[in-house]
Amino acid sequence: MKRFLAIFMTVLLLALTACSSSAGNEEKKSSDKDVVEINFFHRWPNEPRKSFYDQKIKEFEKANPGVKINVNSVLNDSYKEKIRVLVSNDDLPDIFSSWSDSFAENLVSSGRIMELDNILAEDSEWAGKVIESQFAGFTFDEKKYGVPFTVDGKAFFYNKEAFKKNNLEVPKTYKEFIAVLDKLQDAGYETPLVEGLTNAWAISHYMGTIFQRVVDPAVTAKDYNVETGEFTDPGYIKGLEIFKELTDYMGDLSTAIDHEAARNMFASGEAPIVYMQFAEVKMVEDQGMKDFGFFDFPEIEGGKGDSKALTGAPEGWMLSKNAPKEAVDFLKFLTSEETAYDFTKTDGQLNAVQGAVDEGNTSPARLEAYELVTNASATTPWFDNAVNINIADIFMRGGQTLANEQTTPEDIMKEVQAEAKRLKK
Repeated sequence: MKRFLAIFMTVLLLALTACSSSAGNEEKKSSDKDVVEINFFHRWPNEPRKSFYDQKIKEFEKANPGVKINVNSVLNDSYKEKIRVLVSNDDLPDIFSSWSDSFAENLVSSGRIMELDNILAEDSEWAGKVIESQFAGFTFDEKKYGVPFTVDGKAFFYNKEAFKKNNLEVPKTYKEFIAVLDKLQDAGYETPLVEGLTNAWAISHYMGTIFQRVVDPAVTAKDYNVETGEFTDPGYIKGLEIFKELTDYMGDLSTAIDHEAARNMFASGEAPIVYMQFAEVKMVEDQGMKDFGFFDFPEIEGGKGDSKALTGAPEGWMLSKNAPKEAVDFLKFLTSEETAYDFTKTDGQLNAVQGAVDEGNTSPARLEAYELVTNASATTPWFDNAVNINIADIFMRGGQTLANEQTTPEDIMKEVQAEAKRLKK
């Protein structure tokens, strides 16, 4: 009898435990249903942005206890490739970072990106804080598909001390620029102009600006459109010749280093001029370089483009078409004046939110850069985002071999023209 009671009590205990465990699982399951998960993808796994966004995620989750944000991040080139795969598989994250212009347009053409006009109209207090001109790169068929967050531009950074010591003035024309480079070389600067030509995107930034200065804008508008592109204008040959001439001042070193190494050479005073983005101002300042200025790519004599335009474009955030409303709230949080202000203070990158850049969170040099970006007559998008990626790849690879004297401008253009013809079929 005692043995029977012992067995009975053991079975009863196991049953109660199972019921309790089952109830616990049911309770957890029920609780999980109340949590909305948002998949968040960006391209900054490095510091300081990684920690910045990790912290902002914590702040948002604390203010919204029913939301969990799953974050993933990879660097530039991997990001471009991964986002293309995700959109083709209809597996886009709910909210993700995006370059503007053709990169964003290619995503929008999938039909899997959320149109934002109604969201922007419903919350004019938030939307009105974003600089209106920066929406252009995310607007297609008169509809907005992204919210710009960073603003940027490209200019030559120059060492003011080196210019003063050698009685040099900021060049206004390309001819004057070459004269400045010659004088700096004569003064002992082996590399008066430096760039990391192992980074293909750095080459594309040069080429995009040069073509913008040289080629008629009506021609580039036609050629940059994959349905009408031909690239037969002789201005492209001239542009590639100009690029080659500039690489001669960079020396053999530039074909073996990346852009970060080039920036470090400038910041250390080893090279007096480098072509950089305004997003890099803080990086230069953090390395101790303070006495520097910038000038836009000079006017090219005989060029048919806009000599006052600034190469640069915003980046922003996009939402997948099926993103939950909580992802919209997170988007607003990421582009709020408070977040934008903290972002510029932490990272140094200028932002597209009115009132979120001032002397309290940035330096005089970055404020000067901010004014150049926001007051530019026009902005020209990064070349690798302005044209089809296959065309951009030919120019970028061609730029590397051109710098090494392994090809000619004519050879590059023949390959570009053949690819443009193939893409139209």
